[in-house]
Formats: sequence, structure tokens, C-alpha cells
Amino acid sequence: MATIRKRDGKNGSSYQVQVRIKGGGVESASFKSLTKAKIWAQSVEASIRDGKHFNKNAAKKHTLSDLIERFLDHPSLKDKTKLNYGPQLKWWISQLGEHKLVDITPDKISRSRDGLLKKGFQKSSTNRYVAALSSAYSMAVKEFGWIDTNPCSKVRKLSEPRGRTRFLTDDERERLLISCENSNAKELLIIVLLALSTGARKNEIRWLRWDDVNVQTGTVIFRETKNGIIRSVPLVGRGLDLIREWGKIRRLDTDLVFPGKNPKHPVLFEKSWKKALKESDIEDFRFHDLRHSAASYLIMAGVHMRTVAEILGHKTLAMVQRYSHLSPEHLRGELTRTMESVNL
Repeated sequence: MATIRKRDGKNGSSYQVQVRIKGGGVESASFKSLTKAKIWAQSVEASIRDGKHFNKNAAKKHTLSDLIERFLDHPSLKDKTKLNYGPQLKWWISQLGEHKLVDITPDKISRSRDGLLKKGFQKSSTNRYVAALSSAYSMAVKEFGWIDTNPCSKVRKLSEPRGRTRFLTDDERERLLISCENSNAKELLIIVLLALSTGARKNEIRWLRWDDVNVQTGTVIFRETKNGIIRSVPLVGRGLDLIREWGKIRRLDTDLVFPGKNPKHPVLFEKSWKKALKESDIEDFRFHDLRHSAASYLIMAGVHMRTVAEILGHKTLAMVQRYSHLSPEHLRGELTRTMESVNL
């Protein structure tokens, strides 16, 4: 509810308007005209009702550090999100943490981001840094009411190279599995087999919980997915056998299938993974390429693209189209042309 007070001074009368803001604070302004004072008050009140108003004093009071700390402490934030965003947001604190929110512009954000490029970061990585900051700002706009717009939304996303389709050859796959089996990290072989047999992403596997693994029916449910869509995938073959045996020696202080030293957090296996690649003499290969390998094997086996998309968790066929050149029909045509060229 707005309060309007008339004040008489040497220069004539003026009208001071005060509107209390939800969550604390007061918006105020002065006008020479009572009509303008009422219009301003009605405008502010309408913005508050529509959830479009923010307390300008909050933007002047709070720093980026304040925002990031409150964001990371928010009860709705999953542990996985905190782990992923934490290092990126701490970097933003080191760059702009002491700046008031009102003073942070898209230009300042883009200039800081460009500093990452100069340090050798890939464009895709720098885009992730801005995305993490944007998530915090979105909460500041929609829930905290500290600012009215997200400055990250005005920072142009850097173009990223088209996704590659590197996948393991049969020989590479055999060498890699042998190295994983001999690894001191006993979970590594199971993790790699799950990636190859289900096409799951690294974090989908890392955050997998026993409640979502059914060894009787041979199914696994991935909840911590990139697009937020929960999907159920059949678990077969050696992967099913190993996960069944792994369950017999599971830790009782956590529901995570692959827990780290801290039972609340999943295992970090990057060091063991890189060692296995080195011992296998496999170059230019990332863990995510196991997902490409799984998709490639399915396509080459004649599985329909729509089924492949469902297994991988893609909403559309667009992402699966990159594997179309591996279809049996395409390979048949290539082989026919080759044989004709040598008169066979």
C-alpha cells in the first residue's frame, strides 16, 4: 500500500510517495504533482503484484559475492549442481565478487569471460562459466528480487565447434577394457561398461543410486540427466553381471552406486581413467566419447535412430543424425562403389 504525504517548502508543495516492498525495504520518490505521484505509486504496486518489481536498494546494497553465496546455499540446489557450479562461481567471485550488482554490466561479464580465453580455455568451457553465473542471476531476478534483469542474457554465447563422433574401434575397446580391469580403481571397469552399454553420460553414472538399479529386471534409471528427463535403460551382458556382483559388496553408508571417500559425493575417477587410456595406447579420446561409441555400435547394428535417441535420452533425432553415415544402408552403398571400382 502506497503512502503519499504532501510537503510544503520554500519552493512550493511536493508529494513524497513511499511503497513498501515485499521482503523489506521501501521505494520512495517525490513529485510536484499529486497526479504523477499517484501514477508512480500505482505503477510500482502493479509491478509488485506481477512479480516484475525489484528493490533498487538491494541492487545497490548486495555484491556479486552475496548473490553467489546465497545461491549456493539455496535448499533447492542439488548436490550435483553445487559441485558443478561451485568452482566456476568461485572464479566469478575472484573477478567481480566485490562489485555491487547494480554496477555489473554485460560488458564487464564478457570482458571477464574473455580473460578465460586468453588463458587457453575452450569456447565451450567459457560458455559454461557464463551459464553458471546466469543461473545465479536468474534466481536473483525471479526469487530474491535483487535485480530486474539478468545481465548474462545479454552476453552473446560463443560459437562452439560442431560435436565430434570419435568412437572406439574394436581393437581399442578390447585394450581399454583390459586396462580398466587391471586398474586399482575397482569401479572403473563397471563405469566404462555402463557407458558403453547404455550410452550414459559421466555424471549420470557418477550420481547413479542403488534405488534406481534393478538387477532382477536388468534395468537402470538415470535421474541426474542433462535435459532433466528421467529415462530407464535396459542393462544387459557383462555390465549387468558386474553391477550385480558390485552390489554384493556395496557400502552401507550411502545409496550411491559409486561413492567417493565422502559418502554424499560420487567417486572421482578421472586420474584412473586417464591412466587406463595411456596404458591402452589410445589417443584423442574423452570419457564422453564412450557415449558416441555406444551410439555408433547401435547404429551399425541396424537399430533405428528413434530407438537410439530414446536410449541416449535425446528429445529429437537431430543429435542422432551425426551417426547416420554409419547405417548399414550407407555402408552397403560405399562398399558397392568400392567393389565396382576394382571390378569385383
